[in-house]
Amino acid sequence: MRRTWGVVAVLVTAVLLTGCTASNSGSVSTDESISGRVAPAAGDKAFDSSAVTGTTDDVNTANRDVITTGSLSITAPNPVAASESAVTITEQAGGRVDSRSENPATDIQPASATLTLRIPSDELDRTLTDLKKLGRLNFVSLTAQDVTQQRQDLDARITALTTSVDRLLALMASATSTADLISIESALSSRQGELESLKSQRDFLADQIDYSTVQLELVAEGTVAAGGPDNFWTGIAAGWTALITALGGLLIGLGVALPWLVALAIVGAIVLLIVRLFARSRKAA
Repeated sequence: MRRTWGVVAVLVTAVLLTGCTASNSGSVSTDESISGRVAPAAGDKAFDSSAVTGTTDDVNTANRDVITTGSLSITAPNPVAASESAVTITEQAGGRVDSRSENPATDIQPASATLTLRIPSDELDRTLTDLKKLGRLNFVSLTAQDVTQQRQDLDARITALTTSVDRLLALMASATSTADLISIESALSSRQGELESLKSQRDFLADQIDYSTVQLELVAEGTVAAGGPDNFWTGIAAGWTALITALGGLLIGLGVALPWLVALAIVGAIVLLIVRLFARSRKAA
């Protein structure tokens, strides 16, 4: 009986030892699996945070060529004086004025000014903020056109043509016959003309990219219509004002046309008199 219990005790001890060994082996293999799948090595750049540089803005704008154009309308107490200030603001930002038109106030029209401003692209936002301080903003509109592909195509074509010109120059230096020399000169002239044209296009495109174009309109008070009426009485006032304005415009038009109408009436009366005299002379004959 004691022998039987001894055998049982030995078997139970063996089973327990086997289970502990298996458990230890399983935990080690699991740790190795997790380490292999999740924890990267110190030199693995795919998970090294120090390998990630730059910002989202850098990714979006660093490799893009964009042409920005826009228009800006401002109501200013003195549009002509505001035009001078706009020129100063633009030049201080490193830009230039491509065109400028000023109309002083007269009896029949209010003062106004129109300018075409070329503003450095990296100074556009700040310059627009300064321009808006010239008066009351009526509207602002900006449009951006991505010309990255066009710029890259021009650069590639210029590089290819430059290589072609260099080869033709080398061939010309080693030409041994007049016929070969004439043929090479003709091809070289054609390549150089095309190359200069592409360089001009690239320079123009670069200027459009580097300097945004903004059309600035400066107008006097009352030139831009205010908001519509918001109740019955303001509607009546707006209608009466519109009627007076229309009648004033009609009277001005009649005043301009009246001399012409008088002249036409006189010419018509003379023609009618001649026709009647001619008809009477024919009847008398």
